[in-house]
Amino acid sequence: MKNVYDLIVKDRKGEEVGLSEYKGKVLLIVNTATGCGFTPHYEPLEAMYRDLRGKGFEILDFPCNQFANQAPGSEDEIHSFCTMKFGTDFPQFAKIDVNGDNADPLFAFLAAEKPFEGFGKGIKNAALEKFADMNNKKFGDKAYIKWNFTKFLIDRNGNVIARFEPTVDMKEVRKAVERSLG
Repeated sequence: MKNVYDLIVKDRKGEEVGLSEYKGKVLLIVNTATGCGFTPHYEPLEAMYRDLRGKGFEILDFPCNQFANQAPGSEDEIHSFCTMKFGTDFPQFAKIDVNGDNADPLFAFLAAEKPFEGFGKGIKNAALEKFADMNNKKFGDKAYIKWNFTKFLIDRNGNVIARFEPTVDMKEVRKAVERSLG
């Protein structure tokens, strides 16, 4: 596999979507959850999407319930929550697993391209790392993603150029996206 354009995912309705549909765009691919402490990331994500979409930017949202059961709803319930509470307008795909034997190939690929390097410094980050390690023990070497709202930045050629853990300030994520847009 050369880049993300080689992959196929499922939309909220279960229809297959080739990521090649996004060729030439800068992508931010995110695994999300509606009941997570990082759920407020939807607000700056939507603001970034509104501001930068016209420049060839897309956010691809993949709900996941593998982290403390923080996304228990159906695709429709999750979509309603996100649109009503945060006004999200970016594409939301089918709920997936990002770890384990049933991990979506997209997230296994993304994590292989940009492996986890830690949540950063500080007491909160250390606590999250400990909790994430406990949660992800069951996935062994297939614990690709450590927590909800992990973000991967993809350049216009489909290459994974950055990984942002949920502890990274959204202003830093936005700066990286803007640099990628040129």
